[in-house]
Amino acid sequence: MPKTITICLDDDKYELFEKFAQMDNREVSNFMETATTRYIEEISYVDEFEMIEINSNQELNDSLNNARNDIKNNRRRIVD
Repeated sequence: MPKTITICLDDDKYELFEKFAQMDNREVSNFMETATTRYIEEISYVDEFEMIEINSNQELNDSLNNARNDIKNNRRRIVD
């Protein structure tokens, strides 16, 4: 079920959102939802250059493999 949120924007920011929403032929709320979703998707994924860097970092990969093995062998603790 959709949820409703309330935010407080100063006039300049609201006018900016409204301008971009009109350019995209959307309501301000729909523009904000779409823009926020796109932003989250963009920062949530690793691009190909970051992946190359991650895969080439042997120290990082060794650490990740050790962590995976520790979890698999039940050598872990939960930190609050």
